[in-house]
Amino acid sequence: MSKADQLFVTMCQDIIENGFSTEGQKVRPHWPDGTPAHTIKNFGVVNRYNLQEEFPALTLRPTAIKLAFDELLWIWQKKSNNVHDLNSHIWDEWADEGGSIGKAYGYQLGKKYTFKQGEMDQVDNVLWQLKNDRYSRRILTNMYNFDDLSEMNLEPCAYSVTFNVKGDTLNAILNQRSQDILTANNWNVVQYSLLLMMMANVSDLKAGELVHVISDAHIYDRHVDIVKELIARPQYPAPKVTLNPEVKNFYDYTVDDLTVENYEHNPQVKNIPVAI
Repeated sequence: MSKADQLFVTMCQDIIENGFSTEGQKVRPHWPDGTPAHTIKNFGVVNRYNLQEEFPALTLRPTAIKLAFDELLWIWQKKSNNVHDLNSHIWDEWADEGGSIGKAYGYQLGKKYTFKQGEMDQVDNVLWQLKNDRYSRRILTNMYNFDDLSEMNLEPCAYSVTFNVKGDTLNAILNQRSQDILTANNWNVVQYSLLLMMMANVSDLKAGELVHVISDAHIYDRHVDIVKELIARPQYPAPKVTLNPEVKNFYDYTVDDLTVENYEHNPQVKNIPVAI
């Protein structure tokens, strides 16, 4: 059975059974009908995914792996903050009339800084270090730029990645300040697993472990019954997910370089209410 499924089930059960409820507290999110969107939450959830054992896609329901990859490329490769450069509509509600989400996500990764090796953005700095100083303990990115927060239509949730090389293996820690477990958990896990695979391949390394650290892991009140049904479903073996090994330039990757095989899963969960 998929280890990603097992981690997801354990995490959700712990939140539902032992989490803190914000019922009765003042909260920012609300439902489209104006009702406050309360959550049950746990603090400091840490999940570890070993990509050398399996690719961590849920089988409890399908994750749209290619769409997740497309969004990852939009942020990390195109470094775009405009939804017109994206092949899905998941960011539309945060976009202005011109399609911009403000100085968030891709904008931050494309912002140039002066490093010891010269002027470059955060992604190019990671690529440079993995090639020239791979055992550095300073290989990281951070999209939570306080100078620009007021100009972001949505402050980054998954905001920082730290890369670390152990022998010939590249590992990473994804830091996330907040996560809607039902709608976004496996989406982000899949994305940053693919990012780790990309970075490893173009740096002649093996993809190792993704450690996902979530400060506020929550399930919305209107999602609890959906999650209970979801985690009771049967589980299947993880799919085989690979990237084209011939691509050696990070900026040459396209969605067509992603292959998903043997992805057996339960039906999709539809009509999930989304808090705003």
